[in-house]
Amino acid sequence: MRLATLLTPNGPRLHVRARSGYVDIAEATGDPRLAAFGSFAAAGLAALDAARGLQDRDGREYRPEDFGPAVPAPERILCLGLNYTEHALEGGRAVPSWPDTFVRGHQTVLGPYADLVKPALTGSFDYEGELGVVIGTGGRYIPAGKALDAIAGFTVLNDASARDWQRAGTQWTPGKNFDGSMPIGPEVVTPDEADVADVALTTVLNGQVMQHARTSQMLVDVPSAVEFFSSFTTLRPGDVIATGTPGGVGFARKPPVWLQPGDVIEITIEGVGTIRNRVVAEPGDRSGWRWRPGPSPGGL
Repeated sequence: MRLATLLTPNGPRLHVRARSGYVDIAEATGDPRLAAFGSFAAAGLAALDAARGLQDRDGREYRPEDFGPAVPAPERILCLGLNYTEHALEGGRAVPSWPDTFVRGHQTVLGPYADLVKPALTGSFDYEGELGVVIGTGGRYIPAGKALDAIAGFTVLNDASARDWQRAGTQWTPGKNFDGSMPIGPEVVTPDEADVADVALTTVLNGQVMQHARTSQMLVDVPSAVEFFSSFTTLRPGDVIATGTPGGVGFARKPPVWLQPGDVIEITIEGVGTIRNRVVAEPGDRSGWRWRPGPSPGGL
């Protein structure tokens, strides 16, 4: 099953992909809780069964610009860094023996086809194609063998990063939390439809392949990521786990390749979907703003 949040005259509403087009789940079932992904996920198996029952209908077709973030307001985005050997090495780092992590806020999410705004305060805006894991029932102390039971589905995301802000201090938070810097979507694909243990992840910038790897190369796989994060926090419906990016990011290239206005960045995960975003400049003059890091010599 494939779920999408679509922008309608009544606001963002959760839909299921049907025989043709998409069906508004709350409207079709008469249950207003199913209009938003978070409350849908919290409703558990009953909500999933209700959505499955709509897949044989004829729905409405939507334009790319009508797709909102697949998970519009996640309570948390829990992120793995350095989760592919090649990415760790290209940044001059040792391959970690313990998961490197950071957190994004919900204000960073962006639609899968929306314009990606290059922040005015960075000269080192980078791409990171990643698999996203969306939590369903969630829980605490979830063993890897039970992880799929806690997952609502999988999605595609771009952990776009301001490398100079990321490198200016000892913490990664600023460089990973500019507003609207994480496109996510276009759908949440349930585990019974997509097996993501070994699928291709490809990032294309202006028609050129920049990243190409398989999810089986992750150091911490999806079940282990759920187990790890649930060791110290209760995973809640609608939380997102970003599983890290493979090698080939912009900072590691010689010369570095930074996202610039006019670029088109496209990320595809086999069996899950494709997001595509045009990079645009942030409006307004921020040349006099006090907080601006120097040039970034490297990245993460």
